[in-house]
Amino acid sequence: MYKRQLRLPGPHARRLALGLVAAALLAGCSAGPTEAAPDGQGTPDASAATGAATGAATPDPSRAPTGRTPDGTLLVADFGSDTVTFVDPGRDGSGKGGAPIASVRVGTAPYGLVVGEDGRAWVATAEGVAVVDTRERTRLALIPYGTESGPVTTGEYRGGGMGIALAPDGKHVYVGVNVPGGDGAVEVIDTATREVTGTAPVGMRPFDVDVSPDGREVYATDHDSFDVTAVDADSLETRRMEVAPYGTEGGLGSWLKPHYAAVRPEDGKLLLPFEGERLAVLDPRTGEVTIEPMTANTHQHGAALTSDGTLLVVGTGPIGSDDEDPSLTVRSPDGEERVVPLDGPHEDVAVSKDGRTAYVTGGFTRDGYWNGITVVDLDDEESEPVRLKAGNRPLGIAIL
Repeated sequence: MYKRQLRLPGPHARRLALGLVAAALLAGCSAGPTEAAPDGQGTPDASAATGAATGAATPDPSRAPTGRTPDGTLLVADFGSDTVTFVDPGRDGSGKGGAPIASVRVGTAPYGLVVGEDGRAWVATAEGVAVVDTRERTRLALIPYGTESGPVTTGEYRGGGMGIALAPDGKHVYVGVNVPGGDGAVEVIDTATREVTGTAPVGMRPFDVDVSPDGREVYATDHDSFDVTAVDADSLETRRMEVAPYGTEGGLGSWLKPHYAAVRPEDGKLLLPFEGERLAVLDPRTGEVTIEPMTANTHQHGAALTSDGTLLVVGTGPIGSDDEDPSLTVRSPDGEERVVPLDGPHEDVAVSKDGRTAYVTGGFTRDGYWNGITVVDLDDEESEPVRLKAGNRPLGIAIL
C-alpha cells in the first residue's frame, strides 16, 4: 500500500523516546565483552567453513558449491558469531528454497562489508579489516587498525570498524573506526599492499562510510555527533557538516541522529533518512541540508539506491508510542513511497543488480534481531516478503 501522509512527531512522543534511552544504552551490549587475539597482518588463513552460534542459521555443507561461489550469492556479516556467511538466495533470487551454504571466520563482531569486482570482500571487524576471497571462501588476511580504539569487545557500542566503502577504481578501502567515548577516524587501506596508508579524523561513531561518484571524497556518517565528515581522498583534509533535522537536543541520548546514507550518482548529494518522517538531502559542496517528507513513521537505519534512483530505507521499529512497526520504504525519485511491512527488527539492505529484489538483514543491534534476511520483490507489490535463514545476527550485506 502507499502512505502519503506526513506524520511529524509530537513533542510528547519524542520526549518519551529520549526517556527510554538510558535503559537502551545499558542494554545495548546484549553480548558481553569478550577478548580476542588478532591474527598477523597479511597472513594467509584458509579458514574452514564454520557453524554459527546456538540459535543461528547453520550452513548446510551439502549445499555449498564445490567450485567457485556462484554470482548472485549473498554475503552477510555475522555480528553474533565473528563470521561471514554465504547464502544461496533461492530460485531466481527470490529467497524461496534458499539457505546458508558456508561461513568463514573473519574477526570479532563484524559490522559492515564491501565486495570489489575482483571478488575480494573487505569486512570491518572489531579487530581489523578482514580480507576474504569470496570465490574460494577463505580469509586471506586481517589488517589491524592504526587507530587505538580500546580493547576488542562485542556489543552494539564496541570499538573498531563500522562503515566501510571501496573507491570506484578499487585501489583503496575506507573504513570508519569507532573510538568509544570520542571522535572516530576514517582509515585508508591500499588494496594492493593491504596496509593502512592514511588516517583522517571524523565525528563520533562512524556508522556508515560512502564515496563520491568521482572518488574524490569520502563521507563518514557520524552517528553520535549529528554530522557527516567529508574527507578529501588525496589530502585527507576534512570538513564536518551538521545533519540534524530534529536538532541536537539529548546529545548522546538522542535517537534522532543520522545512521546510514546513500549517495545520489547524478548530483553527488547524500540522502539520509530520519524516523520515516524526514529525508535529509545534504549537498556536500555547500553543506546545505534540505528536508523532504517521508511516510513510514518508524526509526530508520539502512539505505540503498537502485540503478533507476529508487531509494530503499530500512525501518527498524518504533521508538515512541505513536510510531509504526518495522518496514522497508521503497521511494521513487519523484518522492512517491510504498511502505512494505516487515516482520521483526531489521538493519541493512542491498539490492540485486537488476534492481528487482531487495535483501534486508535481520541483525539489529538495539533491542532485538533475527538470524536471517527478508527478501522483498520490488516489482510485484502484491507479493509477500520471503524470510530466508542467514547466519548469526547478520548486519552488513553484499551481493556477489
